[in-house]
Amino acid sequence: MLAAVRSAAVLGIDAYDICVEVDVSAGLPHWTIVGLPAGEVKESRERVVAALTNSGFDLPPRRVTVSLSPGDSRKVGTGFDLPIAIALLVAMGQLDAGAVADIVLLGELGLDGAIRGVRGVLSVARHIARADPPTFVLPPANVNEASLVRSLRIAAPATLRELVDALAAGALRLTSGDVVAASTDDESDFADVIGQESAKRALEIAAAGGHACLLVGPPGAGKTMLARRLPSILPALTEEEVLEVTAIHSVAGLLATSGACVTSRPFRAPHHSISSAGLVGGGGSPRPGEVSLAHHGVLFLDELLEFPRAALEALRQPLEDGRVVIARAAISVAFPARFSLVAAMNPCVCGYAGDPRRTCTCSELEITRYRAKLSGPLADRIDMHVTLTPVPVEALGQLGSGESSCVIRARVERARELQRTRYRGAKGVRVNATAPRRALWRGVDEEARAMLIAAAGTLGLSARAFDRVLRVSRTIADLSESERILDAHVAEALRYRPR
Repeated sequence: MLAAVRSAAVLGIDAYDICVEVDVSAGLPHWTIVGLPAGEVKESRERVVAALTNSGFDLPPRRVTVSLSPGDSRKVGTGFDLPIAIALLVAMGQLDAGAVADIVLLGELGLDGAIRGVRGVLSVARHIARADPPTFVLPPANVNEASLVRSLRIAAPATLRELVDALAAGALRLTSGDVVAASTDDESDFADVIGQESAKRALEIAAAGGHACLLVGPPGAGKTMLARRLPSILPALTEEEVLEVTAIHSVAGLLATSGACVTSRPFRAPHHSISSAGLVGGGGSPRPGEVSLAHHGVLFLDELLEFPRAALEALRQPLEDGRVVIARAAISVAFPARFSLVAAMNPCVCGYAGDPRRTCTCSELEITRYRAKLSGPLADRIDMHVTLTPVPVEALGQLGSGESSCVIRARVERARELQRTRYRGAKGVRVNATAPRRALWRGVDEEARAMLIAAAGTLGLSARAFDRVLRVSRTIADLSESERILDAHVAEALRYRPR
C-alpha cells in the first residue's frame, strides 16, 4: 500500500513543503529512503522502527520505500521521523488515510516513542500559515515558538502513541503556548559609566541610525563597558522583528530545548578565535553565523585586530547588504544579517599609544603594521571611528552621574520614529544606515552640502566614506529633531571619520 503525509523542511530561514510518501510491499524486509537524504535522515529508520515497536505497534516484515519529495533538494535534520512513522502506519493499514488529510507533521522520535524538539519550527509555522493553514503537529518543546504565529492551529502530543490514538478517534487536541522571553540578567545602564561623554554620544548616534562604530583606546578605557550597554538604548523589537530573530535562533538550534522566544535585541560577542564560518555562517548544511544571530541587534567584536583576517574581510558583504549568501556546489542559502556592529581595538601592540599616563613601547613601524590589519575597504564600511582616552584616576572613585539608558533611549526612539515616517514607502528600510541615497540628499542645507564636498577633498574621502558621513549627518539631525541637515550636523559627523 502507498501513503502520503505532509511535512516541511527549512532552507536558510525559509521553509518549503515536503511530501513524505511511504510504500509498503511484499518482499524481503528492507528499507530504502530516497530524495537526497542526509545521514541523520537515513538514520531515521532505526528511530522510527524502535519508536513504533516500543509504542505497541505491530511491524510485519515488509519492503519499505520512503520518498521525500521534491527529490532534487537535500533533506537534513531529524524532523522527518514523525511524518515517516505516521505514513508507515497508514501504508500498513493501521491508521486511516483520512485522519492525516489536513495536518502537517514535524518532529524527532525517541526510541521510546517520545516526540522531541527540532530546529526551524517557527520558519515552518510561518510558511504553512500563509494560506488556508492546516493543523500543525509538532513536538511539545516547540510549541512556544510556533505560537508566535497566532493564526495557526497547533497540536503537540507528547508521544507517538498519543498522537495515533487521537488521530484514530478524530479528536486531535489543539494547544497553544506562551511567548516565553529568553532570560536576560544584564542590567547594564549608561548611568554607570564614568566620563567618556564623547563615546556615549557616538553610541547614541549609532543606535539612532543603525551605524557601525569602532572604539579605539588603551586597555581599561571603557570600550567593552560602553559596547555592552548599547542594547540598553535600542528600541524594543517590533512584532515582525521578533519573528525574524526568533526564526534565526530556531534554525540555529538555540530554542529547541528551552522554547524561549527572543523578545529583546540580541547581543553577540564572539571570541576573536572564531572562524569565518562561525562568524558569517557556513558548514556542509549551511547554518547561520554570529552576524545572523545578531540580526536586529548588536554584534560586538572585542580586540578587533586579533580576529583572523579572513573572518574580518567576510564582514564586508553583510555590512553592505544586510545579508549573507552562502554558496555551495548544490545549494545557495541567504541569511539576514542587519546588525549594528560595534568593534573595539587597542591603538597599538602594547596598547598605550596616546595614553597620557603610560609610555608606549612600540616603534612607528610596529604601530603601522598593527593598524594595517584593519583593511581600508573594511574601515571604509565602519561609519564612526571613536578614540577614547583613559578616565582620570581621581574620577574612578565617584558614582556614575550621567544620563541613564532610559533617557537616551527616549531620544533614540524619537529619532527612529522620524526615520520610519521618512522611509515609509521604501521596502525593508528602517534606519538611515540603509536608506536610499536619494532620500538623504533631499534635506541637505546648501551650506552643509558645500562643507561636505569641501571636506571630502581635504580628507580624501572615498565615495563610500562620503556617503557614510551623509548618513551619520542625517542621524545627528534626527536626534536634534531637525528636518534639514545643517553644517553643524555635518561637522560633527566628520569628527567620526579616521584621519
